[in-house]
Amino acid sequence: MGRGKVELKRIENPTSRQVTFSKRRNGLLKKAFELSILCDAEVALIIFSPSGKAYQFASHDITRTISTYRREGGLPESNNSSFLRARTMEYWRNENEELRRSIGNLEMRLMNLAGEELSTLGVQELKQLERQLKTGVERIRSKMRRIISENVSLLKRKHKASQEENTHLLKRIKLHELNFADASCSTTTVGANACISAFPRPTHRQRGSISLCNRGSTKSSGRLIPILPRAHLGSRLRFFL
Repeated sequence: MGRGKVELKRIENPTSRQVTFSKRRNGLLKKAFELSILCDAEVALIIFSPSGKAYQFASHDITRTISTYRREGGLPESNNSSFLRARTMEYWRNENEELRRSIGNLEMRLMNLAGEELSTLGVQELKQLERQLKTGVERIRSKMRRIISENVSLLKRKHKASQEENTHLLKRIKLHELNFADASCSTTTVGANACISAFPRPTHRQRGSISLCNRGSTKSSGRLIPILPRAHLGSRLRFFL
């Protein structure tokens, strides 16, 4: 028992329509392939689904096949320079107009944000503009607070570093002063020792004179003060002069 004749009309069920399209599309592509192989024919097949998706089959270069079709059918070639030039000029004209409209809208938007040209705005547009301005002000204030906080932290770090450097310099100055004082004391001690060593030891006769003089001298701070002979004292003075 054979199948009944299918009535050719639009299938209303979307699922059944999609299934039928897939099956018949595959069958049509298969038949085109078989025709090109069996008969050595130049076949080009283009199918667009209801959603706009394209399916194609070509036994040869599809561009060459389409050009042959245009030439045989008396249609203008797509690679005609005048046609391409007109199409390009139309495209760039449309692009130019679109850019002009975009620039005009942006300029009007900037003027509205600056509080100008508000007469053309409605209540809803004004409320939206107010919300945008509030949001912008909050963002600006947040950015300012963050920048100020960063600057304060930076200044605090610099101040701390300056204090540490100042403390280090003060320690170095005190250490230098202590070293200088020690050096001065050492120099004074060496000079006093040199002065003492400059006087020669008294002879046996001079010791007797010193002892005699000490007997008649007064005590000063609990010790005797030696009295040198005048000639000996004069020679010592000449030595220092």
